[in-house]
Amino acid sequence: MIQEKAMREVKDKMQKAVQFITGEFATIHAGKSSAAMVEMVLVDVYGSSSRLKDIAAITTPDARTISIQPWDKSAAKAIEKALLAANLGFTPVVDSAKIRCIIPEMNLERRKKMARQSAEIAETGRVSVRNIRKEMNEALKKQQKAGEMSEDDLKRLEKDVQKFTDDAISEIDKLLQKKEQELLTI
Repeated sequence: MIQEKAMREVKDKMQKAVQFITGEFATIHAGKSSAAMVEMVLVDVYGSSSRLKDIAAITTPDARTISIQPWDKSAAKAIEKALLAANLGFTPVVDSAKIRCIIPEMNLERRKKMARQSAEIAETGRVSVRNIRKEMNEALKKQQKAGEMSEDDLKRLEKDVQKFTDDAISEIDKLLQKKEQELLTI
């Protein structure tokens, strides 16, 4: 019973790692605008840090423009400052109370840089999944040493954890391949 719950937990943690990588990939653009590129930028406003999506409406009126409409017009300068500090590859333009971000055309060098960045993000996800596997295997070995499970159960559960690990890493690799293809296609 305890092992089944632990296996579900491991699988859930690994899926969350994959979901995190999916979200990180959404912030990397291939010359097309996306609200996901800026919505997690932290803005220092009202004495604390807030995500941009929590203090403004973010739209993409066309393929190369992101439009940000702060709910409080006084936050426009703070948003501009946060976008500049985030170094996203474009310069925001404050137009009265609205901020426009024009996404530049991507040259081959920039596309390759983004592909390398994607590979680094994917590796972070793989490491996270492997750490989850390591923690679970150590916990299983402790249970086996304490006499809470047999050697056969230990081997079976380690095999299950390895399958979850392989599946999660395979999913991350597929996401990376898709993102690299998207980035390098002109």
